[in-house]
Amino acid sequence: MRTTKFLPTFVRYIPEELEEGKLYISMEYATASHLCACGCGEKVVTPISPDFWQLFYDGKAISLTPSIGNYEFPCQSHYFIRHNKVEWCTYDSDFKRSKRKKRRKKKEIWDKVRSWKLWSLL
Repeated sequence: MRTTKFLPTFVRYIPEELEEGKLYISMEYATASHLCACGCGEKVVTPISPDFWQLFYDGKAISLTPSIGNYEFPCQSHYFIRHNKVEWCTYDSDFKRSKRKKRRKKKEIWDKVRSWKLWSLL
């Protein structure tokens, strides 16, 4: 059964067995984890850091950004968690936009590295 919202659950350690509809958050280990919102039962781990996911908490509701794209799972689900609610993405447009953005960012980084001319030192 699809999950429509998550209950933020703050823990020190992420439990081995996760409950459906709970978003487990370990501030100490900068990790959030939940069962895939599509209901397939896969465990989703989101490392919290500026390079991966950012977590926002207003005392009541949790939001994670960017989206959660489970493309390595058979379900290939893609969604946001905003104010504890699941907002589903359409596969084609959101996935392609996300891929283009990542590709552009990667190109910017490699262009910068190439400009340092480090390759001549090898």
